[in-house]
Amino acid sequence: MRQDEIWDVEAAQSYDTPGTGMFAPEVLEPTVDRLAELADGGRALEFAIGTGRVAVPLTQRGVPVTGIEMSQPMIDLLRTKADDATIPVVVGDMATAGAPGTFQLVYLVYNTISNLLTQAEQVACFRNAARHLAAGGRFAIELWVPEVRKLPPGQQAVVWQSEADYIGLDTYDVLRQQVVSHHFWFDDGRQARVFRSPHRYIWPAELDLMAQLAGFELESRQADWHGTEFTAESRSHVSVYRLPHCGSSAGAAGRW
Repeated sequence: MRQDEIWDVEAAQSYDTPGTGMFAPEVLEPTVDRLAELADGGRALEFAIGTGRVAVPLTQRGVPVTGIEMSQPMIDLLRTKADDATIPVVVGDMATAGAPGTFQLVYLVYNTISNLLTQAEQVACFRNAARHLAAGGRFAIELWVPEVRKLPPGQQAVVWQSEADYIGLDTYDVLRQQVVSHHFWFDDGRQARVFRSPHRYIWPAELDLMAQLAGFELESRQADWHGTEFTAESRSHVSVYRLPHCGSSAGAAGRW
């Protein structure tokens, strides 16, 4: 299934959960605070801007935001919150689409780079970010750490959340570095609502190599938007890559 087929009208309408989940203040506010800091007074470009979960509050913080998004239903929902003059959006694939102008920050949040299902597409995404950035500009990525260590021999699935009305599980294809996330919602009846999305998982070291191929250096890596130290037990990371300033050359990835 293609990504534009997954993120259809139904998915867009169920995406926003004001005040809870991804939209909970304790999740969203540190994200916006850190991105505003990284933008450093300049313009920001969000790859896969979606319904504007991050872009709308970031714009309200005074950071001009432009978006790239392939799902028209997601853009339509964003337009109920901000018009095109406030948050311009280019319809297209984040690995290849271009937005006008130059930016100080490009960002990709909530594991979205994994929606690109091949290594080549993910490398192209880094290169696309680099094309949009001014010298010294940053590319920020929020991504989960693959939980393959939880898979005993012969097992292909991991349940990562289980509640009375919800089960979330991932099925892995470790040969192809692919994972499908399955979300099941239950009510009091006998039926369940299911949403599935395919991903290509990326190890932090592989992500750093992709960055080097696009001319970036690793500037920082924390476990979350609060700045928690990244360790071997961290389940996610926020990695910030930076292009060299004019007159300098890109070297190896920065220290962990």
